[in-house]
Amino acid sequence: MASSSQDLSAWNGFQWRRKMEAFGSNDESVVAVGPSGEIEAMCQHGELTDKGRETTYALGRRLRHLYVDQLGFMPQIKSDTEDMYLRATPIPRALESLQQAFWGMYPASARTLDFPPPVIVARSVSEETLFPNEGNCRRFRQLARQFADRAARRWNDSEQMNYLNSLWSKYMPETSPKVAVDAHPRLSGIMDTINATDAHGPATKLPSEFYDKKGRAIIDRIAVEEWFAGYSESNEYRRLGIGALMGDVVDRMVSTAVDGGWRSSSAASGSGNAEEGKNIRFAMSGCHDTTLASILSSVGGFQDESWPPFTSSVAIELFSQPSRSGADAGAMLEEFSNPSIASKKSGILSKFFGGSQSSAHPAPSETARAPISSFPAETRESLRKHYVRIRYNDRPVRIPGCVAKAENHLPGDDTFCTLDAFKEIVDKFTPKNWQTECMDNLGEGLHGPNDRERSPAGF
Repeated sequence: MASSSQDLSAWNGFQWRRKMEAFGSNDESVVAVGPSGEIEAMCQHGELTDKGRETTYALGRRLRHLYVDQLGFMPQIKSDTEDMYLRATPIPRALESLQQAFWGMYPASARTLDFPPPVIVARSVSEETLFPNEGNCRRFRQLARQFADRAARRWNDSEQMNYLNSLWSKYMPETSPKVAVDAHPRLSGIMDTINATDAHGPATKLPSEFYDKKGRAIIDRIAVEEWFAGYSESNEYRRLGIGALMGDVVDRMVSTAVDGGWRSSSAASGSGNAEEGKNIRFAMSGCHDTTLASILSSVGGFQDESWPPFTSSVAIELFSQPSRSGADAGAMLEEFSNPSIASKKSGILSKFFGGSQSSAHPAPSETARAPISSFPAETRESLRKHYVRIRYNDRPVRIPGCVAKAENHLPGDDTFCTLDAFKEIVDKFTPKNWQTECMDNLGEGLHGPNDRERSPAGF
């Protein structure tokens, strides 16, 4: 939160303490008290808990160990964040997660005394693509509901759901006593509650039946199908759910490979100092578990996976051949132990890019959203000398279209996809105009006119 002086010429942090109120036994206002008697600093829905802050800070420490200490890709000490792109969704825990991870990567001891406040980029909710935006993309909302309805038809009367009812139906509300994909609460909501309470010890535990190992495996399988099967099956679902974000990622990588670097006017401080406008080497964005699973599913790398656990991470890294400067990298990281029991989890996306410095503001890229087929031969040859690797929780992900052909990956390691092949895959589900396409095909079924080929994910 920021405050200003009377003339509005300067802004600074507003220091404050929060207490919460609740209804008393006679409907009067009383101070809300936490499980251990605390009366301050309690979380509201959508915010990180103390556990979430701890694990997210630890995530930043791991980033520092890898990219600063081991690889020397980022500097030990930073005087500003002009070579970083920091972004968060409007959800409070996403911003808090980003802050904690940044502090873990660059704690006070690794920042100069004159280190200025970093720029954190935000978007209007109506234009947010850092998570699958059902609320502001009508066609995607329709598709999401249709895939959810299909999951309900497939699973509600199954043996697996009968097993879940034998465990949990006695705890369901009288108005909706049956456990089901589309019940109230929804099955995915029950899963969120189980995972959140399990992450925080005895004080938040549900009855023991909710932690039944078989039951948790069943609910995870169903929820993953309900939320993410569309990315594997429908190119339109990929385009509207995550294609705009992946188009941004690829555009930045191409700018690095072709133009020598990517710069961002929105991430620059605008202070007019000499460091302004330098190439972005590392981008970190506070996003969500649904962001990460959507990306992995869309490139064919989420088969047989469970729902992303708290403090999961995905890294999208761009490397150049050793004859150049080593690694131009990018990375994406997700969920940290975040439990206010309602709502989905937060996450972090990071990407890393190399290149030389420049004080000029970047001109619009000529390659942005340009299909790979339009690139001249010499440009494509440059892209073949760069490699993209995706890591999920520090484990390399194999992209089917990169594995399939030897020329699409690094010799001897098919987890390194050529940037040329990676862009060709992502181009197929990158929308030319996301907002326009969100209004196309309204009222169509699971596979509208733009999705007749049913192309598989990752090719």
